Amino acid sequence: MSDIVARNNLRVLFENFQSSGCDSQGFVPRFVELLLSPEESAQRDHFSPGHLTGSAWVVNRAGTKVLLLHHGKLNRWLQPGGHADGDFDLASVALREAQEESGLSSLVLLHPHIFDLDIHEIPPHKSEPAHLHFDARFILQADESEPLVLSEESNALAWVELSKLSQFTQEESVLRMRRRWEAANQHLFSRFSGPHAS
Repeated sequence: MSDIVARNNLRVLFENFQSSGCDSQGFVPRFVELLLSPEESAQRDHFSPGHLTGSAWVVNRAGTKVLLLHHGKLNRWLQPGGHADGDFDLASVALREAQEESGLSSLVLLHPHIFDLDIHEIPPHKSEPAHLHFDARFILQADESEPLVLSEESNALAWVELSKLSQFTQEESVLRMRRRWEAANQHLFSRFSGPHAS
């Protein structure tokens, strides 16, 4: 896929997210502005104002748990995700990062549309200045009985009951994704969960 096509496809996803009424934070115009900038906004060294990232709301097959990792550098529980490294297919980025950070091979993308958007500041680290992550989140599903494999970037991995999520994190964007999931996305599971869902 050419860079132009990938950028156009991503812009459509942003605009669909906005037109569906999901952009309660008003993030879409800032995402589109970054996307249309002449610089390589999907590269991790694009620091002003920041760069695109992809992350995953990973649920088990019953839809009752979400996979979180304890991020080593940020020292908090978050969803899997990471840098796009030049790839404007952010759903693929989310899937790749979730696989790398969990070791799960059963991961599947449940829906091609953006689940959530967030813009958050990353503090300075070594030679990197403080900058923003323009993060697009997608819904993935995995088999929670599959063993988890910890990556070197994380301190821990855990399947967390949605009802206990606030015991692990008070990150508003993570709690917002739980609200989105509970309010609008449970119907997806009737299509993807079988009788042996875990």
